[in-house]
Amino acid sequence: MSTSLLSPSDTTGFGGIVKEYAWQWQNQPLRVVYETLGNGSPILLLPAFSSVSTRAEMAQLAKLLSPHFQVVAVDWPGFGQSSRPSLDYRPEIYQQFLADFVQAVFTTPIIVIAAGHASSYVLQLAHQQPDTFSKMVLVAPTWRGPLPTMGANPQVGGIVRGLVRSPILGQILYKLNTTPSFLRFMYRRHVFVDTAKLTPNFIAQKWQTTQKPGARFASAAFVTGNIDAVHNQSDFLALVESLTVPLMVIIGESSPPKSRAEMQTVAALPKVSSVVLPGSLGMHEEYPQEVFAAIDDFLHAPQN
Repeated sequence: MSTSLLSPSDTTGFGGIVKEYAWQWQNQPLRVVYETLGNGSPILLLPAFSSVSTRAEMAQLAKLLSPHFQVVAVDWPGFGQSSRPSLDYRPEIYQQFLADFVQAVFTTPIIVIAAGHASSYVLQLAHQQPDTFSKMVLVAPTWRGPLPTMGANPQVGGIVRGLVRSPILGQILYKLNTTPSFLRFMYRRHVFVDTAKLTPNFIAQKWQTTQKPGARFASAAFVTGNIDAVHNQSDFLALVESLTVPLMVIIGESSPPKSRAEMQTVAALPKVSSVVLPGSLGMHEEYPQEVFAAIDDFLHAPQN
């Protein structure tokens, strides 16, 4: 496993140094792309899992943090500019990837800012390796994929996942569920609050992300709950309670009611700092200035 620089012509990012991390999962080589910006103590930014997941959604937050920290933002395997092979994407892949990536890239405990579904993975790593992180910020944390949230059982999720993975029908189903009009609908429903920000150019960029070869495999795993790292709220809360480092939770005031109630339950736990800000599940991208302002003092506060 190694890291290397990528040429600017091969990348689309937010102005940082773009690198490639060569990783393997069960003898399958994967190319993982990540980007660094700024100098100082390291901060790892982990984008939310979604059909449009990419490190670019952390771009403005990265730029705000970079005068004070060295920011590292990564494209998860199966998403963004990273490799998208037809793996059976499941939690073990991302658990191992995150542990290996942190060990390969960082030499000291780091601050981590995780959005959405990435929250469960950083909590699990912190539980298993308590010295990995020095502080943790969870932005609109979630632990359950869209279909399970809607009440679909694992059998239904497996059927849907199998259909999307199939060679011809799967490509058709995936394309129907990633049209620009459908992406705009989903953003309006529970990702962004200000629909004026959903410009044709913005939606076109998101659509392009979904159309890369192999994009449907990890996306289907997320939507059907196959990469849910925990399967009930009590396990998620137990991970939070086991933390030995400072934790701050950012809640979007317009998050879907079920998700917001679960975030508030986390925020109510002892020793958890929290704040409610404008936005929904995509608040780290839609309201980066507000998120930065809310976490700035927390990031600079001395450890007890």
